Amino acid sequence: FYREGETPDGVQAPTERVFLREGGKDVMVFGEGIQQSYFISLSKSTDSSKALVAVFYGSSWSNIYGGNLRDPDTWVLVYGKSKFMTYPIDYVNGKYYVLSHDDRRGLGRVVEVGDGLSKVVIKAWRYPLRDAVIVGNHLVAHYLVNASSILKVYTLSGKLVKRLRFRPPGTLSSFSTDGKELVFKYESFIIPYRLYRLVNGSVELIGSKRIRGDYIVTEGWVRSKDGTPIHIFIIERRGCRLGKAVVYGYGGFSIGLTPRYYHFIMPFINRCGTFVVTNLRGGDEFGEEWHKAGMREKKQNVFNDFIAVIEYLRSKGYSVVALGSSNGGLLVGAVLTQRPEILDGAVIGYPVLDMLRFHKLYIGSAWIPEYGNPDDPRDREYLLKYSPYHNVRKVQYPPTLVFTGLHDDRVHPGHAFKFVAKLKEVNAPVFLRTEKLSGHSGATPDVKVREYSDILAFIFKVFKLNH
Repeated sequence: FYREGETPDGVQAPTERVFLREGGKDVMVFGEGIQQSYFISLSKSTDSSKALVAVFYGSSWSNIYGGNLRDPDTWVLVYGKSKFMTYPIDYVNGKYYVLSHDDRRGLGRVVEVGDGLSKVVIKAWRYPLRDAVIVGNHLVAHYLVNASSILKVYTLSGKLVKRLRFRPPGTLSSFSTDGKELVFKYESFIIPYRLYRLVNGSVELIGSKRIRGDYIVTEGWVRSKDGTPIHIFIIERRGCRLGKAVVYGYGGFSIGLTPRYYHFIMPFINRCGTFVVTNLRGGDEFGEEWHKAGMREKKQNVFNDFIAVIEYLRSKGYSVVALGSSNGGLLVGAVLTQRPEILDGAVIGYPVLDMLRFHKLYIGSAWIPEYGNPDDPRDREYLLKYSPYHNVRKVQYPPTLVFTGLHDDRVHPGHAFKFVAKLKEVNAPVFLRTEKLSGHSGATPDVKVREYSDILAFIFKVFKLNH
């Protein structure tokens, strides 16, 4: 729940604490002294004997704590000896299990912690470990292989039992277990969802939703400016290609673009459009090294990756609209100001665009580990080089739609307002859509439908498609 003003320990909002509500009273049981820009994730062990808390500082590092929720004096630091991202898995047989990215390449491994000692149970593989869950006497590990999910089942001592692959390439999520069986969700670009149950190492389909139509998903690689191969997904209707592509990217905060059902883009695909999803540096698709290769002074790598994909598509005869939101809005804004001639249109949502003042607005200071500190002269130098707001020139820009929300409490709408005004000064064909009833991404279904409808209408207009 939300509280206004200061926390009980005197820290000004926005910040997070763990409260226990009993007898109509709220008692703070965890988080004393934690400052702004830190985020807390609360879960519990499968047997409910322990509360598990992860304290995150941006997407750079986290510490894991465990204890009895009703007795704060029992809380202990379980794992936090290194500046890496770490996530709690469970507490079983007197041992804590955590997923830590403190291996050499930041791909992730499972560590058992107990009696003051820690032991690696599952070593880092060549692909990133995204989640892990304990089911009975087995550890089920969720890996990303070229940005798509697979499962590997191990014993608690780390012996591999089996591998489970899913077709077409998709994303697994919503893992839920009672300790005896595991239920999880699968989705892909062309399948809204399937529900699976895993019991004793065997997988059973228990529910699904399909869509009508014949679609194909292909994968490919494009070389970026420095030769780094960039993975892409291409989604089309079979036997139906107009040579018009919407290219979607994010590239930051260790957030990967894995296969999911993008319902809002289906009308475009059904009109023979091509939807391209990019796995740029800055995400987690290939581990923490991949993330670090797209942050701070290396942020230009992300833009170069996106530009390389667009240039590849243009070499194949496609016209291109670039699409991105939040950090992805920064991505499209940077590409728009650096290479406007390669775009036929740009759609920029809830964006971070003023890279010299982002840390002064709302929770922007939490992004300093990812972007750098504008108050540091060394960081300011590279931020200024790509900051979209500061790099608007008097050149010809393609039609651009910028959309934001007045109640976005994560990215200040001023980023969008200032950028649009700057583009207007150079007579760019830019349009601003301001939603009065939504936050950064959350909104009621009818509000989101109107937003998606306007985005699609803009894309259709750019590509000269009939509605």
